[in-house]
Amino acid sequence: MPELPDIAAYVEALEPRVMGRTLERVRLGNPFLLRTLEPPLESAEGRVVCGLRRIGKRIAMGVEGDVWLVLHLMIAGRLHWRPPRPKLGGRQNLAAFDFAHGSLTLTEAGSQRRASLHVVRGEEALRSLDPGGIDVFAADLAVFREALTFENHTLKRALTDPRTFSGIGNAYSDEILHAARLSPIAQTRKLTAEEIARLHAATRDTLALWLDRLRAEARQKFPEKVTAFREGMAVHGRYGQPCPRCGEKVQRIRYAGNETNYCARCQTGGKVLADRGLSRLLGKDWPRTLEELEALKRR
Repeated sequence: MPELPDIAAYVEALEPRVMGRTLERVRLGNPFLLRTLEPPLESAEGRVVCGLRRIGKRIAMGVEGDVWLVLHLMIAGRLHWRPPRPKLGGRQNLAAFDFAHGSLTLTEAGSQRRASLHVVRGEEALRSLDPGGIDVFAADLAVFREALTFENHTLKRALTDPRTFSGIGNAYSDEILHAARLSPIAQTRKLTAEEIARLHAATRDTLALWLDRLRAEARQKFPEKVTAFREGMAVHGRYGQPCPRCGEKVQRIRYAGNETNYCARCQTGGKVLADRGLSRLLGKDWPRTLEELEALKRR
């Protein structure tokens, strides 16, 4: 799922292309993309784009009359900039937002249709789509600590909860936790003051690094290949590859179609965390340390 740096890159790329331009027409390739009835989609057509913003993991495009088109790409939705009025054939092409000089199109890979478009009017309606997570760049350490420890969850869950933190998902939470040298299953209310301060700094620094990198790329060309697996990431998507800090192989926890990647040496004191599928299979034979894991592999 595109996260804060990816959404910011889309906004960066869209600003010079659509701001101050007239949105001539919105075409739907799949009517189920649209999740609202009022105001009608047609109320945005023929109006000048006057606003672009990120709302969590959503992209909001505002036109004259305080009408907002809000896109949630979910896991497989992606945006593309095309020549004017492209065809919307095929199952993956869900919508086109037509301008005189080009069209913004939305595609969604796979068979499930999770991406959504909401049309709302006014700031209050726009705010209702915000899950409420804090902006980590606007939050000092005290605000960050309060949000983090409001409930007791694992760090992985807390970082990826949109009601707690804005725009962080599976990929960048892995990178943040690796930078902070913290376990993804550590409990939020059991962290020391020093660990919370380390996590606060790592969250800001990691997101800032990727924000700068992806925004710079978006200024050169429209981001056509948005992915959760980026060249230069430390652990996410790098299972079995060496940790860039210590050289140990990156480990993983798999659950519900998702995967958490971490370095056991840097983050869990050498302890290998139980993988739901394999730990059930191996039972008491599940390796608890890196040394036990290597011994199991040599059998």
